[in-house]
Amino acid sequence: MARYKDEQCRICRREGQKLFLKGSRCYTDKCSITRRNYAPGQHGQKKKKLSEYGTQLREKQKTKAYYGVGEKQFRRYFEMAESKKGITGEILLQLLESRLDNVVYRLGYGSSRAQARILVTHGHFEVNGQKVDIPSYLVKPGDEIKVREIRKDSKIIKENVEVNGSRPVPAWLEKDEANLGGKVVRLAAREDVDIPVEEHLIVELYSK
Repeated sequence: MARYKDEQCRICRREGQKLFLKGSRCYTDKCSITRRNYAPGQHGQKKKKLSEYGTQLREKQKTKAYYGVGEKQFRRYFEMAESKKGITGEILLQLLESRLDNVVYRLGYGSSRAQARILVTHGHFEVNGQKVDIPSYLVKPGDEIKVREIRKDSKIIKENVEVNGSRPVPAWLEKDEANLGGKVVRLAAREDVDIPVEEHLIVELYSK
């Protein structure tokens, strides 16, 4: 899958808000939004009025960047959400929140979603006792996520536990820091999703 490989901070500057793509750096004065809160490029400081389509497109691009998902995969999530009963935009966010890499990040075992994705890919985690190395794996209520026994001495995992120990865990997850794990209590509801996104704009964009 194609993945954006340029400077991550440029994405935040393009969207004009913090997307927390660089982990702990985003909470310091080194954050690009703090230092240069305008779009990258030669004409970045010029104010541009977006059309309706432009506003909808930026909302989609922002959400894709936030979760680290490519266009093809994001479209597939939308089609899954559209086929289910309920509010399409909220179900879309619920599916994105259910990704294993996002759950690892939410539990504090990854400093960012990008790092969590790498840790999952490298086989650091198991779900219900079985090794899972697919970041897009969708968890279900009752699933138990743990750092694999052979990975518990990982320096990165230990650092993340220490640094992210105070990070709040959403209500739909239950953290078991003593055993380096966690449990999915229920699927995420809209009020559990704290990202600055207006999902109805994405639905409008794909419905055209």
